[in-house]
Amino acid sequence: MGKCITVAVAGYGLRGKCYSQLVKKSGDRVKIVAVGEIDKEKLAEAKAEYDLADDMCFLSAEEMLEQPKLADIMFIATQDRQHVPQAVKAVERGYHVMVEKPISPDLHECLELQDKAHEYNRIVTVCHVLRYSAFYQKVKEVIESGDLGEVRNIQAVEDVGYFHQAHSFVRGNWRNSIETSPMILAKSCHDMDILQWLMNKTCTRISSYGSLSLFKEDKAPEGSSDRCLDGCKCKEACPYDAEKIYITNKFTGVRDNGGRWPCTALTLNPTEDTVYEALKTGPYGRCVYKCDNDVVDHQVVIMEFENGATADFNMTAFTRKPGRQIRVMGTMGELSGDVGTGIMNIYRFGKEAEIVDVSKLANCPLGHAGGDARLVESTISMLESNDLSKNLTSIDASVHSHVMALAAEHSRLNNGASVNLDEFIKNQRVLAEI
Repeated sequence: MGKCITVAVAGYGLRGKCYSQLVKKSGDRVKIVAVGEIDKEKLAEAKAEYDLADDMCFLSAEEMLEQPKLADIMFIATQDRQHVPQAVKAVERGYHVMVEKPISPDLHECLELQDKAHEYNRIVTVCHVLRYSAFYQKVKEVIESGDLGEVRNIQAVEDVGYFHQAHSFVRGNWRNSIETSPMILAKSCHDMDILQWLMNKTCTRISSYGSLSLFKEDKAPEGSSDRCLDGCKCKEACPYDAEKIYITNKFTGVRDNGGRWPCTALTLNPTEDTVYEALKTGPYGRCVYKCDNDVVDHQVVIMEFENGATADFNMTAFTRKPGRQIRVMGTMGELSGDVGTGIMNIYRFGKEAEIVDVSKLANCPLGHAGGDARLVESTISMLESNDLSKNLTSIDASVHSHVMALAAEHSRLNNGASVNLDEFIKNQRVLAEI
């Protein structure tokens, strides 16, 4: 057996915990050896889960990064605006890095980390997990087979889900673009990345429209209270009521789903009592119309690529559940599919349709359609072989998706004005130097 790959984890929240648990399932090939986490309860859980020594547990990623190099690679799963400062420091310390998306809401920071990865010749993998999923791998395979001819248009839809929007983007960590990132980057840089990867061309122009239309105080119904549990008179009719989402909903509430996400964001070990307590005092018990959120609840993006092909992307909060769908239109055929069901229809013009159930091809269907597990496995294998060329979501591959997302947000804030991406990048570099 070769050398065991060692991992230090910066941020043991939902994503850091997910990747760490996948590492543990990989057996003796890889081991978690250090964790930095500001929440003492989460840090204690990680210490027990991975049998860590006291001196390998740190109360922040920054404290961990003050130490000499502790592991081969650092997983960075902290908040959006912390990623680049921590990743740059990790690279300088000698770590390879796997960083949660988005890299940063500031383009010059994305470019800084890209430059640093090249300067130190380190692996920097961005967690664009959808590229690793069996579903999108199959879409890519069909496109590259030539069966669809030359791709001229791709249509992609992201259904955020009404409860997911309320949880993450109204009440939760990604509600405010100043504190974290704009919605198109925080939630949908996955989709920008997938579109450029499938198209295999550089996006040259982009326009976008969208707004925060519902979750604001002037839309609050008469009789609503600041907190859902404080005698709200609209409670019965409101689908966004916190008690419905976190306690009684069959799919999301702690009463029926056993305390899985999103309840795990409220308390480490969710029970009905601990979730009720969190709703009484914490951010997730607030009325969705009376939060400090500013990110959009619907947005469309229109793209043109260097070969004249086009793509359009539609993100909306107002769906019954989260999901993604895609249509790929080529000169010789068409493909359509739903990530949630795994069903894909391939139409080669003049021939019978081929129906593929991609879920049967995936041996790890959970977590972004298997993408989480495949990302971790790919990263471990890359470190074992020391072959940087196998990095499917390298910093180089990822930066352009961030350019697309940030340019889309710039367009949205400027009445949908068409943005030339080359000019946008130049302008951002100039602003960074001022």
